[in-house]
Order: sequence, then C-alpha cells, then structure tokens
Amino acid sequence: MSLRRSALTFTAVAGLAMSAALTVPAVAATSATSTAPAAVAAYPTTSVSFGDGAGSSIKGTLTWYNRSVGFSGNLTSSGCRRAWFSAYEGNLSLGPRSSSTHCNTVTPVPVTLPANVVGGGTDVLICIDNEKAVPLKCVDYPRP
Repeated sequence: MSLRRSALTFTAVAGLAMSAALTVPAVAATSATSTAPAAVAAYPTTSVSFGDGAGSSIKGTLTWYNRSVGFSGNLTSSGCRRAWFSAYEGNLSLGPRSSSTHCNTVTPVPVTLPANVVGGGTDVLICIDNEKAVPLKCVDYPRP
C-alpha cells in the first residue's frame, strides 16, 4: 500500500512541478538604455466661426483626419435653423451631413464627415440653413 501511495505522490508532485514550469512567465531581458516611442503628429485643425446675419451662428473646430473630417461645436439658432456640412475633393461632395432643425437654442452639433479619398478631403463647406433646408449662409474651409 505504501509503495502505491509513494508512486501516486511522486506522479502528483511531478505533475504540479511541470504545471508550474509551464505557467511561470518568462522574464524578459531589459536594456539599460531604452528609447521613447515615436511622437504621433497631431491632426490639423481649423477654427470655424460665422453667422447668418440674423442672429444664428455656428462655432467649433474641424479636425482633418486621413479619411474623414470631424466637427465639434455649437449651432446657435435664432428662429429655426440647421447646420449642413459636406467634405469635398475638388468639386466632388464626399457625403453631406445635416443636423436636425433647432429653434431658439444653443445645440452641440458633432459630426463626422466621410472623406474616403487618398489624403482626405480638400475642403469642407458648412452652411446654416433655415427650417426648410434652404441655405442662408455658407462658408468653405480649405484643408490646412
């Protein structure tokens, strides 16, 4: 009986030792001199600020990514207004976007515009429209 128990104990101990050897993480060698990761260049931005002449305005920032353009900012509406955006490559609209209509309020209007062309869009046209989607004032912002 004791021989059998000894053999089982030896097998169990050997199994635990093998399991521990397989689960212990390897220690990586570290260099005394390390280099910092390369700095990532910031995406270019453009400030946006204009009004329609009747009390409504749009203010914010365009961020020019490689395949899209982001806008973060606010539409201030006097009466009922909506913000309209489109990125362009030359004269080709790459996908317009519009906010919903807002009346007599200040409303965040974040939007991501598709610009799925090499290098991204060349410019963004932003308009303040009335409640019937008729443009009241438009401003073109070229990529910096």
